[in-house]
Amino acid sequence: MISTMSMNHRRHDAESPQIPEAYSPKPSKSWTSVRPIDYLLREQRLVFILLGMGIASCYFMLQRDTMIAVDHQHAAYNAMLDSTGGGHRISLETPTFPAIRSNPLITSSGGKIPLGLRRKALRVVVTGGAGFVGSHLVDRLVDRGDQVIVVDNFFTGRKENLQRHFGNPNFELIRHDVVEPILLEVDQIYHLACPASPVHYKHNPVKTIKTNVMGTLNMLGLAKRVGARFLLTSTSEVYGDPLEHPQKEEYWGNVNPIGVRSCYDEGKRTAETLTMDYHRGADVEVRIARIFNTYGPRMCIDDGRVVSNFVAQALRKEPMTVYGDGKQTRSFQFVSDLVEGLMRLMEGDHIGPFNLGNPGEFTMLELAEVVKEVIDPNAKIEFHPNTADDPHMRKPDISKAKEKLGWEPKIALKDGLPLMVEDFRQRVFGDRQEKIEPAV
Repeated sequence: MISTMSMNHRRHDAESPQIPEAYSPKPSKSWTSVRPIDYLLREQRLVFILLGMGIASCYFMLQRDTMIAVDHQHAAYNAMLDSTGGGHRISLETPTFPAIRSNPLITSSGGKIPLGLRRKALRVVVTGGAGFVGSHLVDRLVDRGDQVIVVDNFFTGRKENLQRHFGNPNFELIRHDVVEPILLEVDQIYHLACPASPVHYKHNPVKTIKTNVMGTLNMLGLAKRVGARFLLTSTSEVYGDPLEHPQKEEYWGNVNPIGVRSCYDEGKRTAETLTMDYHRGADVEVRIARIFNTYGPRMCIDDGRVVSNFVAQALRKEPMTVYGDGKQTRSFQFVSDLVEGLMRLMEGDHIGPFNLGNPGEFTMLELAEVVKEVIDPNAKIEFHPNTADDPHMRKPDISKAKEKLGWEPKIALKDGLPLMVEDFRQRVFGDRQEKIEPAV
């Protein structure tokens, strides 16, 4: 019984409610004991952070003042150009980063180069860069300090044209046919790749038009992919046998679409179409140059173009071949003038197309007389039947290039031809010194 009472007592104790202790909140911690703040306050870290912020603020304020000063200098320089009517404005746009160009706060990444400031070196690809015009363009770009990549399949180009750049760390040569795609990281694309003389582009007309169409498509695709600016070297042949004289850029041409020259003429017209379609549809930055007859050192000997034919024949003491009656007209620009025009077009703000040529007009007989004066007064002229679809007149109207690019040719035919003759003489005769009677 006692045991039962003891068990009941324990049960009563266990079932009796426990009175909780009075609640007392935890003591609040000092704000200095919070871990991140405590970390900052130790060893004067906060002082150094504030000091760094002050230095950074001073730097960016000074940088802003410098940008404003540069902008004022640029405005003064352009005002000087406008007042004098001379000079050339050079653009320093960064085609690879259009977002930077559109940011008004980053003034040093776009616009024009103020006088005395050094331009940013660019990565530039030149297709057909081992050829006549391309190699002279490469010379200028490398000398300017750009990193230049030449893409050429050497159908008409020659490695000798680029020999002076071998070993230069800013120069790279790739043997490649632009009909096949290529992946590169570049800022600018000069697309020159295509046979340009009748002898060469008639040799394989299907390959010629593939180069103009597929090659241009591949290069435009590359420009779209990497955000590069693209320049197409078109031709005066897009005007065909013109019914307008001189030819303006607005003239649509008179071209035979099924003739023996149409692989080149229509190929270039299609290339211009593709270029503008990529500009309108894919927002690719493009430039179009229509090149008229060009001469100078490194032209292919016997390539069917009239200047090289006349010079090579006169040096070899062969009769100079004139097709037709010799009254067809052409205009001839020296290659350095053309290169200057191409670079101004690429660096400028205008799409084009632009005629790049010398408005000085010569008949074939007049050209033959100039060659005789420079090389051999006793040279003979031989007449042959005219070739198919040969234009009767060719003379550029360069008013647009003068106004928009500030460009016009400087070297007259009588001054440029001797430079070409010397180059041809070295290549035709090699080490043999040919004695030419002086012109009377």
